[in-house]
Amino acid sequence: MRDALDDRLAARLAGMRVQQGWSLDDLAARTGVSRSTLSRLERGEISPTASLLGKLCTAYGWTMSRLLADVESAPPAVVRAQEQAVWHDDASGFTRRVVSPPHAGLRGEMIEAVLDPGADIAYDGPGVPGLEQHVWILGGTLALTDGGTTYELHAGDCLRFRLWGATRFRNTGAEPVRYAVVMVLP
Repeated sequence: MRDALDDRLAARLAGMRVQQGWSLDDLAARTGVSRSTLSRLERGEISPTASLLGKLCTAYGWTMSRLLADVESAPPAVVRAQEQAVWHDDASGFTRRVVSPPHAGLRGEMIEAVLDPGADIAYDGPGVPGLEQHVWILGGTLALTDGGTTYELHAGDCLRFRLWGATRFRNTGAEPVRYAVVMVLP
């Protein structure tokens, strides 16, 4: 399933760039990602990292969930646990489960995320400026930086904010940190 998802993702990313009328050089300038990396990604030679997808989503004005949902089939009203899309970034130690994917007519979505001990993921900016996020820690410790302010969050804590700038998610503990993110479009 992962190979097919990666292939559809590569094709979708290439299509999005073409729809914008951008060359690989244009996209490289907008994202800070090398032209060669973008080319290899669009040809399906490499799998994107969470950070790389974040940069691309910012350039296109999309959320990561929307992009991933766009390459998956439309979700049913009930999303069974065994049918929820799971994406894992081996390089960063990040696993993302789409619990409630984007759906026509709905403004919210929910993901479950797990960061391995020592994992550190930084996003340069939001795919959708003003996106409302609620980050609820289910287990472990997460240091979440939003716009220069770092919050140390523990099991049961919930941070609510709107995305306007850079964010960073770091697992500062010895155990994996598991958290839910509810996103609501502005």
